[in-house]
Amino acid sequence: MMAQADNGAASRGKLWPIGIAVGMVLIVGLILLGYDYDGGSNKATLLVGQKAPALRTKTLADVGGDFSRITSYRYPDERMYQYSLDDALKTGKPILLEFATPGHCTVCDVQLQQLKSLAVKYESKVIFMHMDQYQNPEAFIAYKVKGDPWTFMIDSAGIVSGKQPGRMLYGELELMIGRALGERS
Repeated sequence: MMAQADNGAASRGKLWPIGIAVGMVLIVGLILLGYDYDGGSNKATLLVGQKAPALRTKTLADVGGDFSRITSYRYPDERMYQYSLDDALKTGKPILLEFATPGHCTVCDVQLQQLKSLAVKYESKVIFMHMDQYQNPEAFIAYKVKGDPWTFMIDSAGIVSGKQPGRMLYGELELMIGRALGERS
């Protein structure tokens, strides 16, 4: 009787590492199903090196100055809503394009606060734009963005020079801007 009890414990001891391995594989599989990993970017979105789609998006003037018709952000900055994306691409300035819907994304709120701060520093050199999924869904479709936030840096020639899913740190955003401006890092 004692030998059977020992065998059961020994079998469970051998199965434990297998169970952990199977569990880890399942978790990684579920993550990868929702995220097409290619070293930090998502292949499903517009790729770095591709021409940025030019499309008409809402501006603050288009909505009569009513921020609630252009963003779900509680503290909007009018500088982010001055240009339609097609017009911004014609300026020859780099564009930091933020896809964020703070109405359902608290991380997006933090991201937009950082962009407001960076806009103070770089507004003469870079156009800062915010696209809210509720108000400019066609931009999310054109850039193949699912989920938010997503940050795209578009260089002065209209080419996507950088992109990043999720929240970025202030220093990461500043580095992305610096690269688009040709500054050494």
